[in-house]
Amino acid sequence: MSSFSAPKGTYDLIPPDSGVFLAVRDALAAPLRGAGYGYVETPGFEHVELFSRGVGESTDIVSKEMYTLTTKGGTHLALRPEGTASVLRAALQASLHRAGNLPVKLWYSGTYYRYERPQAGRYRHFSQVGAEAIGAEDPALDAELIILATEAHRSLGLTGVRLLLNSLGDAECRPVYRAALQEFLRGLDLDEETRARIEINPLRVLDDKRESVRRQLADAPLMRDHLCEGCKTYHEGVRDLLSEAGVAFTDDDRLVRGLDYYTRTTFEFVHDGLGSQSAVGGGGRYDGLSEMIGGPRLPSVGWALGVDRTVLALRAEGIAPGLPSATDVFAVPLGEEARRALFAVVTGLRRVGVRADFAYGGRGMKAAMKAANRSGARYALVAGDRDLAEGVVQVKDLDSGEQAPVALADAVEDLRGRLG
Repeated sequence: MSSFSAPKGTYDLIPPDSGVFLAVRDALAAPLRGAGYGYVETPGFEHVELFSRGVGESTDIVSKEMYTLTTKGGTHLALRPEGTASVLRAALQASLHRAGNLPVKLWYSGTYYRYERPQAGRYRHFSQVGAEAIGAEDPALDAELIILATEAHRSLGLTGVRLLLNSLGDAECRPVYRAALQEFLRGLDLDEETRARIEINPLRVLDDKRESVRRQLADAPLMRDHLCEGCKTYHEGVRDLLSEAGVAFTDDDRLVRGLDYYTRTTFEFVHDGLGSQSAVGGGGRYDGLSEMIGGPRLPSVGWALGVDRTVLALRAEGIAPGLPSATDVFAVPLGEEARRALFAVVTGLRRVGVRADFAYGGRGMKAAMKAANRSGARYALVAGDRDLAEGVVQVKDLDSGEQAPVALADAVEDLRGRLG
């Protein structure tokens, strides 16, 4: 027994659960790979300023939840709490926006870190698959990303995921709404920390989950009543495209998400089977983020889907993703000469794409066959001195129990043919 354990709020992924995790990650990414999105991978830590400028000083993520450190050289770094700012930074640094093919379409998968109170569905490290379309302002692009996320959920068999949709306006109409909201909020009974938010970013107050605050927000002014004509037209364009594609959504006037960089289209995917941590993903348009972090104007849109939360949603619906067996063929050698012969067959099977494993450690026949059955393999490949003298190996169907000899020289092709 190790004297160490995983830090509080974290978890280990080990078989067989890790197989489900990988299947979910692949399913979330598959629609993106088919829609022109290229893979990007960024460091696990970035300069603190990247997130304080982009995500926002007033957000809980920056003010309370970031893991920060100072290097020996005095550089202030943060473990990445979200993916968008990092991906946009990488795209700008590589000048991808100057290649002349906008939008730059990227997808990513990784682990992110936030210091939060651990609870079901909320961890201090978590995994996401995300997508960003950088450098174009088009309702069809917003709709495309939402549809791709919807297709990913459907491919997993999920039926309980709901889409919430809102518009947060732009630089023309949001200041008018901000002033109206501030005037309303200043008249409420709020604690000092929340009152400070009114002056920094009043939309963040709308995201407050405390019931004592939410009750007072019932009559708060709505962004939809303050949208300029351009934002109204844009939002209707997104809504129409989603409806035409058969994607159901619910308009949610209170949806602001937890990041300061969102503009116009904002959305969230929720699942009612997850309790208080109901969000399984979300995103929106962030037309000003590039300029916030020192780049040119690059209107963009993106989303992140939680792998951990999606796994929980599958469990809530009683769905077990169909996972391929880790092993198709398990080799059981009886004697040193058979070890060398079957090891060569296993190597040959792997080279032609057959999942194969081997009874390592000189196990006896009984223990080796137990290992073969536990491996989930369809066939066991057994050989001893008498088999090798005859130039054959025994192929045993572990489902039916039937066994037949096969020429050693033909074993690889024979098994590949049996497995289709």
